[in-house]
Amino acid sequence: MGNLLGGWRPKEPSSVEECDSTWGSDSESDSISPADGERAAGEASPQLTDSPESAPKMKRSFYAARDLYKYRHSYPNYKRSRQPNEYRNLRFYLNKIPLVPDGIYVEEILSKWRGDYDKLEHNHTYIQWLFPLREQGLNFYAHELTQDEIKEFQSTREAKRRFLAAYSLMLDFYGIKLLDKSGNVARALNWRERFQHLNESQHNYLRITRILKSLGELGYEAFKAPLVRLFLEESLCHNTIPNMQHSVLEYYVYTIRLPATRRRLLRYARQHYRPAHAFLWGPPSKRRGGGGGGSVGSGSSGIRAPAPTPEQQRREEDAAPSTRSGIIVSSHDAVMCQDLAGGGLKGCTVLGSNMAGLEGALMLAGARGGRGEYGEVVPL
Repeated sequence: MGNLLGGWRPKEPSSVEECDSTWGSDSESDSISPADGERAAGEASPQLTDSPESAPKMKRSFYAARDLYKYRHSYPNYKRSRQPNEYRNLRFYLNKIPLVPDGIYVEEILSKWRGDYDKLEHNHTYIQWLFPLREQGLNFYAHELTQDEIKEFQSTREAKRRFLAAYSLMLDFYGIKLLDKSGNVARALNWRERFQHLNESQHNYLRITRILKSLGELGYEAFKAPLVRLFLEESLCHNTIPNMQHSVLEYYVYTIRLPATRRRLLRYARQHYRPAHAFLWGPPSKRRGGGGGGSVGSGSSGIRAPAPTPEQQRREEDAAPSTRSGIIVSSHDAVMCQDLAGGGLKGCTVLGSNMAGLEGALMLAGARGGRGEYGEVVPL
């Protein structure tokens, strides 16, 4: 019996719904107050005029949902032991070893790189060392965390002090300042310039996903929500980082382990998201009550449109590819595709029209060796 139990592995989720428990224990009211609705309408962007009929088909990424499910559940099928003297991430943060392959110590990064935005932008090896995870990144010289190393890290004051300094360094790079020890954040003095850069330099969205995950691994789970809330406000309400909208909703929110916190953030997002019918991250329709209103929107975790009749389905299948609405691939996903395939995936941002959306792109990237131990796409 012992051998049988020892070989047991948790079942892998096979759909977005199985990966997403956000609304599974929802006991709060899901309605939007009239005041909130009026305020959201007053802040609507020009996209408000888009109709459901004219909008491209959208759906949530199963690969993103599965990756974040594994993260939130502490990688249930991942087990690997490491001796204490191999704790490379802890030793790096104790300034005992440099990052590889650049040979740079953490103290040099913290003391000399702050404000050097060109270096922070164009160097791609430091981020895996500053923000380690229990999964392999694109710098294969960096070592994955283990549960034992995480415990040791969290009990080492010097390592934690430097980790928070590294977080502050990256926030400054993005135009944000850390306000207190509770993780509250706000715009920095240089926010206008840095937000414009962040809106255009979208490979940083992958870095932010990694930073959020690492915060949770090393004992700073509470720091995630303030940062995610700021990104929602800037991208949805103030339109300062509009290109980040999809990444915040598809990735950043779902790095947060507490479902109630995710629900609060998604309710806030839904009030300000435009076009409203395209919001995919709300509760399933069975939890909304009423059952009607298929025109409100569709998506794997939002309100679903009525199923097409067989005749409509046949006409859609017979339609020419140039007239069919493709699946939107976010900037976050497109950059991931290009990074994984070494730039070999041409036209990744328009995969909706010539492949089975992002899923086909990531399967192609995976065939080129861009997958981790469980077959998932490796993070930056």
